[in-house]
Amino acid sequence: MRRSGAAAAATAAPGAGTEPAAGVGAGPIPAPAQTVSAAAAPAVRQTLRTEFPFQLPRGYVDESGTVHQDGVMRLATARDELVPLRDVRVQENPAYLSVVLLGRVITRLGSVPMVHDGIVENMFASDLAFLQDFYRQINAEGHTRAAVQCPHCAEPFEVELGGSRLGES
Repeated sequence: MRRSGAAAAATAAPGAGTEPAAGVGAGPIPAPAQTVSAAAAPAVRQTLRTEFPFQLPRGYVDESGTVHQDGVMRLATARDELVPLRDVRVQENPAYLSVVLLGRVITRLGSVPMVHDGIVENMFASDLAFLQDFYRQINAEGHTRAAVQCPHCAEPFEVELGGSRLGES
């Protein structure tokens, strides 16, 4: 494994950098200011957002006729992307992969008690397209934006590659 210069210095022998230099007067060599301030600074704990709410453009209509539009999707794991590849339906028809995958990562949809691939396969095509785009956005570090520059005034700005709102293309 390669280490950067800073990582290699951090894993050097204990006391390295504080020993007196050979042939120089007594006294420790002070550690660089950057190391001291990093050690003294309190650790900032970052939380990872793993669930994302959404609202379907049309909504899933259950067998009683109730329309369910509000839902929650979680981030996908490697397992979520690998397990559907063993599904016979996916092996016979690769287009079915997104249906099985979405059935795994949608954790809530309205008042539907349990979301699974059977629910996803009965959604309207526009809702399926929305969910596929939403999946790509949240699993690609939360966005599909690109920095661009106006060809007329040269002013920099960002554009949403997946549409101006979630799910739009």
